Amino acid sequence: MDLKRLFEEISVFSKEKHGSTDYYKEELFVMGESENEFAPLKYLIKKLDFLQSDADLKSQGFVCDSYDLYDLNSFDKWYEYQFSQKLKRSFAKNISLLLLPNNKAIFDAVELAHKSYDVLKKQNILLNSKNLPVQLGEWYSKCIFGLNQTKSASQRGFDFYIGDKRVEIKVSWNDVTSPKGVKIRKSLVDLSDYCIIMYIGRNFMIREICFLDSDFVARKFGGKGHTVFLKDSDVSQYFFSQSTKHVDKVSNPVSLLKFSSPTFAMKIAENFPKQN
Repeated sequence: MDLKRLFEEISVFSKEKHGSTDYYKEELFVMGESENEFAPLKYLIKKLDFLQSDADLKSQGFVCDSYDLYDLNSFDKWYEYQFSQKLKRSFAKNISLLLLPNNKAIFDAVELAHKSYDVLKKQNILLNSKNLPVQLGEWYSKCIFGLNQTKSASQRGFDFYIGDKRVEIKVSWNDVTSPKGVKIRKSLVDLSDYCIIMYIGRNFMIREICFLDSDFVARKFGGKGHTVFLKDSDVSQYFFSQSTKHVDKVSNPVSLLKFSSPTFAMKIAENFPKQN
């Protein structure tokens, strides 16, 4: 993909007003190199022969985020300038942004976070460290599988989708999994189509991934109670390091290999020969 042409086209769109068009109705926009430049995906598809859908951008490392994730006053101002009308809150909740993250900066930050957590742990200062690993694991999933993240209608915050299929992401943060297994609420399994378990090591790198159909999880591990426990001994045959069943769900192999531990990356590298 010619990213230079892509960003140039976004810049061209942003320099002119488009109040007489229907682009103000679009719900998916692509951010340019500047936080002040955007363009509707529909417009870019018309202009660029190498762009067919958002999947093409995701394969190049773009991530799709709900506009509600950002405090981007620049988009509000850009929208008002472009379409000569204010961005209504009722409509803004439907908008998603495709943007290219700075992976080098993220990788450096992950390394720094690992070092910082290690110091705080040794000094007995670190008391609650679940929040960062969980959000990082969700971001890894979003980037690797090209998930769309949208504002939830419930109080859960945000939901993740592959197309129209809902995805439940569970993050396990440790160098080894608890003997009891990874715990998932049964109600969340029932509400989803897929379950993705991201096993994140203490160094914040991916040490394993398990991608499961929710119907399979409910049928095989449902049992009694409100919680599903997925033990390594029960699901290891579905690990990415052991199975290629869901390798086709990977939208961005480069990010998968980049944010994986060396051991995990070596095990799965042969499944993505073009990235080696």
